[in-house]
Amino acid sequence: MNNIKKNFSIRDLENLSGIKAHTIRIWEKRYNLLSPERTTTNIRTYSLQSLQKLLNITLLYNNGHKISKIAELKEADIPVKVQEIATVQNSKNHVLNAFKMAMINFDQTRFAITYNGLLADYSFRDIFKDYFIPLLHELGLLWQTDTITPAHEHFITGLIKQKIQVNIEKLQINEPTKKDKTFVLYLPEGEIHEIGLLYLNYEISLQGYKSIYLGQSIPLDNLGELMGLVENIYFISYFTVAPAKDKIGKYIEGLSQAIVKDIDCQVWLLGRQTQYLDFDNLSPNIKIFDSIEQLVAQVQD
Repeated sequence: MNNIKKNFSIRDLENLSGIKAHTIRIWEKRYNLLSPERTTTNIRTYSLQSLQKLLNITLLYNNGHKISKIAELKEADIPVKVQEIATVQNSKNHVLNAFKMAMINFDQTRFAITYNGLLADYSFRDIFKDYFIPLLHELGLLWQTDTITPAHEHFITGLIKQKIQVNIEKLQINEPTKKDKTFVLYLPEGEIHEIGLLYLNYEISLQGYKSIYLGQSIPLDNLGELMGLVENIYFISYFTVAPAKDKIGKYIEGLSQAIVKDIDCQVWLLGRQTQYLDFDNLSPNIKIFDSIEQLVAQVQD
């Protein structure tokens, strides 16, 4: 593919591997582990193969192999040693590296193979918490440092969304077993980051509740249309980048007027933008959560 990133700076390698650039230079000079090319201005550039090799070396190093001993291995023996560790330990770093390489290469087959390998030992819930959440956190840092492009981020998050949706579908084949609450999940206008909300839809369905998933960028007046059609509504929204800091107060006022005022319903909010709310003046029907785990615990109560 023409849009695969094929050349990396030493800072890219540092960000992707977790090994400091200074240490990478020492490994190059002392052990000849990597062979970067040089630009006309004498700046190191590394190939995709060098990135994969460094990730493999990093895994061995983090699992107790001395760098001097790694340097003595034949080139073909390094991935063999990595596979031995991965087979015995199901190494978390190995899995995360595999997901990152799938992202860098836009390789959905490698993503699927890695994911299906995890399914042999873990539930989807465990995979999301132990692998997808750390991966998503790392993606944010990689994107901010220009190590990856928005295309990389959209590719990998799209694949993660697919897995969440498949698991939601499996649960929603059956009728809800709990009738005391109905959850309506939506994102406010301008908000498109929906992985957290999608996962909450999975957790709510897992607990046996009915959920109505509205998705991205929903106007407030659309929410009002649900009133009277559904009883015991709990609205859930995730504020990642919207509403903006200077608009969130006005949004909450509109939210209160649209669905909270004089109506027996609840609104549960989470996401980093909630830090800008005036907690002292919130309606008692509005509750703020610090994390997905905290909100899921409330659903279970």
